[in-house]
Amino acid sequence: MSGTLRKRARRNLDEPEEAKTEEMPTVEPFDIDNPSSDVEIYAKEVLASLIADNLPPTPNNFSLYFDRLLEDKSENLRRQIHSMLELEESNDDENTIALEQNLKQGFLSIKSILGVTANLYKNMALMNKILEKRKDELSASPDAKEALSVIGVLEGDVSKLNSILKTQSSKMKDIYDETATIVKTVENETIFDNKFGVYNKRYLLTKIEQEISLISEFKHKSSLMMIELDGTLKKSVKNEKAIVLMTRTIARLLLKTSRRSDIVSHYGGGVFSMLLKHTDLDNAKRAAIRLSELVSNSNFFLADREIQLKISIGITNIDSNYSVEEIVVSALDGIQKAYEDKKTDYAVSLR
Repeated sequence: MSGTLRKRARRNLDEPEEAKTEEMPTVEPFDIDNPSSDVEIYAKEVLASLIADNLPPTPNNFSLYFDRLLEDKSENLRRQIHSMLELEESNDDENTIALEQNLKQGFLSIKSILGVTANLYKNMALMNKILEKRKDELSASPDAKEALSVIGVLEGDVSKLNSILKTQSSKMKDIYDETATIVKTVENETIFDNKFGVYNKRYLLTKIEQEISLISEFKHKSSLMMIELDGTLKKSVKNEKAIVLMTRTIARLLLKTSRRSDIVSHYGGGVFSMLLKHTDLDNAKRAAIRLSELVSNSNFFLADREIQLKISIGITNIDSNYSVEEIVVSALDGIQKAYEDKKTDYAVSLR
């Protein structure tokens, strides 16, 4: 989009009122029928697709279609648009996640301070015992009266300091308990899973519920995928730390293969989910195949053993006639079907 701005004329205060005019800036409007760049042509195509699917061209719907249709475009156009998106990226959810992480880090710092204070208190108690021991040793010598007197004074000072420290430590523990309560309250409202770096179960269920309402209103199609490290692979590894590391690798690959409009979250117990908005079952299958290939090409090293990663994926459609729980259970059933079917890594499960 191009446009020319003219220099604003300086107003002459000595001129009569009717002569006091200034030239307004002019901007050349975007001609939707004659787009001048690849990006504008693509934007027009996105808008046309929304209208063809009888969806209102709201910012949210436009963003969803913008991401979805981009998958079938040339590598050059995708690269061009992604570079533009990176420059203007501003996500409220990301800001919320950063706030949650900072809050939890602050809580950990307070916990560390409490630990250091507790150790200091223990050391002061130990010092008291040492002083008492030295006093007993000196009392056995008849020439140590003056030393005993000094130690007695020192013992009294240490005792006072110890009492003050004990009081302060108690107050700090109270502050810690209050902070823990606040953090627990915040955690009940969080949207981020710190362990795996994706959204959490609470956020997922909220988004599925919202999507059900949107589907009921606009009649589009969306899908849900549940993803888990393959059961056979987990049984063969038998190393809890290694399984956690492999699961984190799966989380990173999910983020890598997802679109901006997809919701990647940790459902719990190492099971991940991907909410695919405006995506029917056929396109969800395509996404599952891409993800499966990406994972299978990622090897994991455990000591001198090389392990090929493998996942099981359950896919279901989001139907406004069913509850959030029924939809989630259906996708989880798909994981079990995929695990039992050795020919493929994914299975579709419908109610």
